[in-house]
Amino acid sequence: MEDRLKITILGSGTSTGVPQIGCECEVCHSSDPRDKRLRQSALVEWQGERILIDCGPDFRQQILNTGDAHLDALLLTHIHYDHIGGLEELRGFSNFPIYARRDVIAALHQRLSYCFAEHPYPGVPHYDLIEINDHDAFDCAGIRIEPIPVLHYKLPILGFKIGGLAYITDCKTIAQQQIEQLRGIPVLVLNALRFEEHISHISLSQALEIIEQIKPGRAVLIHMSHGIGLHAETAKLLPPGVELAYDGLTIIVPSPPL
Repeated sequence: MEDRLKITILGSGTSTGVPQIGCECEVCHSSDPRDKRLRQSALVEWQGERILIDCGPDFRQQILNTGDAHLDALLLTHIHYDHIGGLEELRGFSNFPIYARRDVIAALHQRLSYCFAEHPYPGVPHYDLIEINDHDAFDCAGIRIEPIPVLHYKLPILGFKIGGLAYITDCKTIAQQQIEQLRGIPVLVLNALRFEEHISHISLSQALEIIEQIKPGRAVLIHMSHGIGLHAETAKLLPPGVELAYDGLTIIVPSPPL
């Protein structure tokens, strides 16, 4: 049994993935496997428990790539399709626990109404939807999780703090209170969409500014588009302790969950 907290980046890409369909840029035509980015998702493991963070449209491929389809629970950051589009693939699990904000749960009832019908069609997935809020820590598969409320443009969404790990995706704005909550954390996983500014995602320079405030032991950038440039070239521009994620990257976290 693994006795160390670890996170595996199952997908490091934004909503379009990389390569982006129809794009002729050098990143989308790169032969470097680190430039092939499935939609954002991650797997957290601790003492035999396996928690999925987000379940996008590439989930089937991602979980099969791990060689082990066992999962204990799912944390949802928000309702956008690139983070929930693979939920149908959980049909093999019985009453699978999904932790999410109230607004996300309400949206799931609308988008997947056939799963919550009084007499559901045989074979549809069965979920156990568990409401969480912005400020109260909760137990998931025996692991203590602390929510990190951030804004995705005007949409309130959640990141998660698990022991010495902070995982934040699709953030545009993070309040000073959350900066203080995370200051000095051993591992920070944070979105950085591209070089240019974006209305609902932080850019590379903005991510580096947040990292400078938090001062984590290690910072790993995720949710990247082809606008982040070639992995090999952009990696050279990053300060010490900051790196670009890639699909399949596994990170050992020094501090375990409480």
